[in-house]
Amino acid sequence: MGLNTFGHLFRVTTFGESHGPAIGCVVDGCPPGIAIAPEDFAHDLARRATGRTRHTSARHEADAIEILSGVYEGRTTGTPIALLVRNTDARSKDYDRIAQQFRPGHADYTYWQKFGTRDPRGGGRSSARETTMRVAAAVIAKKWLAERYGVRVRGHLAQIGDVLPRAHDWRNPDWSAVEANPFFWPDAAQVPELETFMDALRKSGDSVGARVAVLADGVPPGWGEPVYGKLDAELAAAMMSINAVKGVEIGDGFASVAAKGSEHRDAMTPNGFESNHAGGILGGISSGQQVVCSVAFKPTSSLRLPVDGIDVEGHAVEIVTTGRHDPCVGIRATPICEAMLALVLMDHALRHRAQCGDVGDVAPRIPA
Repeated sequence: MGLNTFGHLFRVTTFGESHGPAIGCVVDGCPPGIAIAPEDFAHDLARRATGRTRHTSARHEADAIEILSGVYEGRTTGTPIALLVRNTDARSKDYDRIAQQFRPGHADYTYWQKFGTRDPRGGGRSSARETTMRVAAAVIAKKWLAERYGVRVRGHLAQIGDVLPRAHDWRNPDWSAVEANPFFWPDAAQVPELETFMDALRKSGDSVGARVAVLADGVPPGWGEPVYGKLDAELAAAMMSINAVKGVEIGDGFASVAAKGSEHRDAMTPNGFESNHAGGILGGISSGQQVVCSVAFKPTSSLRLPVDGIDVEGHAVEIVTTGRHDPCVGIRATPICEAMLALVLMDHALRHRAQCGDVGDVAPRIPA
């Protein structure tokens, strides 16, 4: 069974391949009455897109959204919303040479083992091109979360290779700096250093990994499930579904291993929590604090540097990947991580409202 649908009440089904005629999604379970128009998608899709700077793949797609259903006179109707983006800059010939080969570090071999066939053009369904529609669906989720609950979802690049921001609180960065450079980097003074770093990396033909921090402010307490369907568990699964992700941390994450319990527990006072090592989630349920997630991306495997591999007949071959690829996929992953956090939060908001909507506010309410 192909699992191409995400969510329980707010459900997103994506379809399409990297080099097919179009990609799209169907959003089901969306509340009616949300004002939405094609131009609302432009900002976040441009943030995710390739071809905007020399530091990402040169593929340049228009990423113009077509709303096919579920919206009437500028507002959602409560029926399925179908969104479509046509592919206009695919260059399938770049993959002719490797159509009969399995690229190391890619899903070529595993897709072949699962389906007995594969679409070699840009990775087909395994391409990060699919994440365009996650970002599109999350535009609706972000809008509803902000209007209904005042929730704001934002992210930034917190590490690229071995380079770290020199001086900033990664949970409270300079957001104006983040949105003013192509790296979503929180230290504006360091951007020229990153430019030099990426230029040298691209010239070498190699790649590096990255870490993205994604944060949600204004999340009320009570969202999530106590056992199965924990908010942090579903958030981790959502992030792990993104291409090239190899690690997810909630709150302090693996740094918790070296911490003492007396340090890690988030003391509570009538005036608020004294810390947020748990990342805004306790027992699988939101605490009302900032939801904090960190996502690790592996280095890009598509390189012009030769590597040992095998072909579809099992013969040893030397593989050189041509085409247009990102030297660091994490650079444009920030809006994708934001999208998955927003989709998880909206789904849990609707689930909480369905089961516990009559509970209302419960005292005491500890300030975040």
